[in-house]
Amino acid sequence: MLGYILRRLLQVIPVFFGATLLIYFLVFAMPGDPILALFGDKTPNPALIEALREQYHLNDPFIVQYWYYISGVFQGDLGDTFSGRSVSSVLAATLPVTGRLAVMAIAIEFTLAIIIGTISALRKGRIFDNVSLIVALVAIAIPIFVVAFLAQYFLAIQLGWFKPTVGADNDWGGLWLPAIVLGFSLYAVSMRLMRSSVIDTLNQDWVRTAYSKGLSRSRVLPVHVLRNSLIPVITNSATNFGVLLVGATVTEGIFNVPGVGNTLFEAIRRGEGPTVVSFVTVFVILYVLVNLLIDLLYGLLDPRIRYA
Repeated sequence: MLGYILRRLLQVIPVFFGATLLIYFLVFAMPGDPILALFGDKTPNPALIEALREQYHLNDPFIVQYWYYISGVFQGDLGDTFSGRSVSSVLAATLPVTGRLAVMAIAIEFTLAIIIGTISALRKGRIFDNVSLIVALVAIAIPIFVVAFLAQYFLAIQLGWFKPTVGADNDWGGLWLPAIVLGFSLYAVSMRLMRSSVIDTLNQDWVRTAYSKGLSRSRVLPVHVLRNSLIPVITNSATNFGVLLVGATVTEGIFNVPGVGNTLFEAIRRGEGPTVVSFVTVFVILYVLVNLLIDLLYGLLDPRIRYA
């Protein structure tokens, strides 16, 4: 087990350098001058422009800029934004907000997927199963911004159950509406995976053996069926968690969530290489660690899985 964990952690090294190098190159190759973009329609002093380019090493070749950035990362310095604010402070202000939103959305998605998917599998071909399939197809087909606007209008404005926008009130209670929108938009795939997995598990020999030994349904379903059916749902939820950490940009924009999505979008638009790469670097590490945790969880859910 320890050797497996060490091997997975060592995989972070090539992933780290590959992701940062690729993202930094893409930002470097973007057209336009990010320094001039800071001033909009104004005509800045040429000396000021040259000083800013020198400060952010924009006159240096790509590989030199990347070396400055990586050297700073290993010294604990993620660089500064073009507005003069440190990237570390921006990340510290936005990542917890998106993290809370992602956790809430995944919890909603996971809960709906397990409950509805299991009931659909147990009532295969009946009314509940058919209705859940229609709802899942609708959730997949409708764009996320449509669901967000509908939820905002009906649940927040008309019924007053939630606040229409988040803003500074970005604690757990203020993020419920965007979390529900994200959870609903993601649950359909997990629900269908749960349904198919439960149906497949119900046909396994050990389930029939459990029933033949006289075990009750209330014992067989949670211990033998659900436990062995969760692996594909957990895998999909872990992938969704990584996607949400990168930033649900559209949802954050509609509900005015001061999270990673909006910040990353603005950094890309302005061509802020250090900001974009620093955000991606943190997400790569978090994504690898989350997937490692999920891999280890497999062994707890299915005793047949062992890590040599």
